[in-house]
Amino acid sequence: MNPSIELNLALILFLPWYAILACLYWLFPRQPRTLQRWMFDVLALTVAVLATVISMHWGYRSAGRVYDTMWPQILATSVSYGVFLAVMTAAWYLRRRFITAPHAARVTAGELPSTDSASAP
Repeated sequence: MNPSIELNLALILFLPWYAILACLYWLFPRQPRTLQRWMFDVLALTVAVLATVISMHWGYRSAGRVYDTMWPQILATSVSYGVFLAVMTAAWYLRRRFITAPHAARVTAGELPSTDSASAP
């Protein structure tokens, strides 16, 4: 097998699943669609991809080949998948805490009836 493909096989095999999870992260929740959220999502997905590739390479290179020739691929896939999920989970909680929740609070506060004295009879 080509050494470049062998080194990146874990990423190639899991790329469709990573794409599905990234699309779900990008699309939900549907609101708010602000520039701040867009920038946060781009940053989160970029960090997730970089961390996944780095961890995949680390797992492949640090695996002992005495067990089996497939062990480096298995370890690289497992480590990179765990890192991808960890980064995306952290990003989801951070986005919910700092972007989605404040937006929902502003919308809810804006929907409440006005309580100023000018509108009282």
